[in-house]
Amino acid sequence: MTGGEIAALIAAIAFAVLVLGLCYVLFKVASVVSQLNTTIDEANKSLGTITKDADHLLIEVEGLLNKTNTTLNDVNGKLGLTDPLFKAVGDLGVSVSSLNDSTRNLTTSLGSASKRGAKLGVSRKISNKIAK
Repeated sequence: MTGGEIAALIAAIAFAVLVLGLCYVLFKVASVVSQLNTTIDEANKSLGTITKDADHLLIEVEGLLNKTNTTLNDVNGKLGLTDPLFKAVGDLGVSVSSLNDSTRNLTTSLGSASKRGAKLGVSRKISNKIAK
């Protein structure tokens, strides 16, 4: 055997080892890809189930929202009917406040008139103030 033949034999052995190593890596990659395919199939099944459940849930939520809107419209209508009541109560408050102011002014006027020594009777003073 010559030196060239020995070199060729070493190169052939090295190439065979390299090919065997690549085959081992390819088998491992094939195994990982197979497991990945199984995982993807399971994920697709799970997504299908989740989508179906979400569809049912959305239908129920839509019905609930429709009922809520109906109830809210009913409450708004009933609250609208109470607006005149609150307006009347507000007007009554304004009237009572005006009456209080008038009574205060009358009392103040009567008090100052009595301090000046007026000789008119109380009933006449009141009738004069009301007439003004």
